[in-house]
Amino acid sequence: MTPDEYCQQKAAASGSSFYYSFLFLPPERRRAITALYAYCREVDDVVDECTDPGVARTKLVWWREEVGRLYADKPQHPVTQALVCAINTYGIQQQHMLELIDGMAMDLEYNRYPDFDTLKLYCHRVAGVVGLMSASIFGYTDKQTLDYAPELGLAFQLTNIIRDVGEDARRNRIYLPLDELERFGVAEGDIQAARETENFQKLMGFQIDRALTHYEGAFAKLPAADRKPQIPGVIMAAIYRTLLEEIRDDGCHVLKQRTSLTPVRKLWIASKTWFKG
Repeated sequence: MTPDEYCQQKAAASGSSFYYSFLFLPPERRRAITALYAYCREVDDVVDECTDPGVARTKLVWWREEVGRLYADKPQHPVTQALVCAINTYGIQQQHMLELIDGMAMDLEYNRYPDFDTLKLYCHRVAGVVGLMSASIFGYTDKQTLDYAPELGLAFQLTNIIRDVGEDARRNRIYLPLDELERFGVAEGDIQAARETENFQKLMGFQIDRALTHYEGAFAKLPAADRKPQIPGVIMAAIYRTLLEEIRDDGCHVLKQRTSLTPVRKLWIASKTWFKG
């Protein structure tokens, strides 16, 4: 199996909505973004799959060293081998590759977030910098696109948090800011016991409105000249905003179920968004 084949397999197996936005890219850019996505999956899996935090920290240290080897043109892992061409062609910055690992390391330090500022830092590291790296691969002519990309990444991560509230709680993780739980009168125990109180519904309505505000804020920053090259992000936003609407319209039952869109629907949304431009 070649490094590119390894990355393709990693991306396809994840079932992520990101995969559908890659399908419309030219082959060279599609290979690059698939390799980047595979890197994101690898470092994310370290935290998700390691039950021993000490082992997870050791693996993240290895990945930091591997990023150093990548930028010294001596990568060992199939994913970083596949990334060599991408970093040289599209100028992916080493600091962003490392900042993603910083974000994953936060999951080893925090299972609660006291306020939105702390959560926002986490979201920037695990998603905002991915937006920046992705924007470089997709291509841009206006530097304002580098303001759009991390805000869109923030919106994506907030959507993930909303979708996964119940799943995360079962892993003893609460990403909703604790000061906001207090403001809306929601106890941690309500979330852990999957009690969908009226106050919880109001809290989730607030979370959804904030995520939608960040989608709007991101697209307000996207220059018209760069909308076409940045179309994969536009496709992802269409899919994720549809998911948010599904969650809201279904009554925000995120404690007891994980809302998702079918592959066929994701492909339909992606195709419609692509042709609309």
